Amino acid sequence: MNQKIDSLIALRHKIINNDKLSASFPSATNLVFGEGNPDAKVLFIGEAPGKNEDLKAEPFVGASGKILDKALSEINLDRKDVYITNIVKYRPEDNRDPSDEEKNMFLPFLVAQILIIKPSLLVTLGRHSMSCFIKSGTINALHGRLADIDFSIFDFEFLTKAPKKVFKLLPLFHPAATIYNRNLKEAWDNDFKKILNYI
Repeated sequence: MNQKIDSLIALRHKIINNDKLSASFPSATNLVFGEGNPDAKVLFIGEAPGKNEDLKAEPFVGASGKILDKALSEINLDRKDVYITNIVKYRPEDNRDPSDEEKNMFLPFLVAQILIIKPSLLVTLGRHSMSCFIKSGTINALHGRLADIDFSIFDFEFLTKAPKKVFKLLPLFHPAATIYNRNLKEAWDNDFKKILNYI
């Protein structure tokens, strides 16, 4: 089996077996670990699973997922070509935004996931995922602007052995934002097309 797949399976089991994580999300049905190509050049990072994602144990399968799928097809990519995950991998109660504490709980696992896949480009979807890597600035100001993120900013012991620590990151609006604010649709479309420039 592909070594990356083995490593992702092992990481998934670490999360499942973490009693503190599961106890913090008592209403969650399933772990939504992520899916896609473990050798993907593009890794999308959302915020947290919603109701549909929780039930199916797959990321971005609701209305936001349809927008993401359409955007991928418009640049001749498919879900099987990319990898899609979230920061928080259990559904917060009532579909609320994830808290800073919840994001911090999952951040080491997300960073480990990224280090296994080693994509050419990280694409954050929404302000919550962006803020895990870019500590200042708003999504309104930074969307569509490429940044280099040095993972040395994270104090995780396992990073000392990581051969690659700097990743290119492109912040985008969350696809759901284009549903609630149609004025963001043009920015979403234009920003998404930039992905092809960096892979």
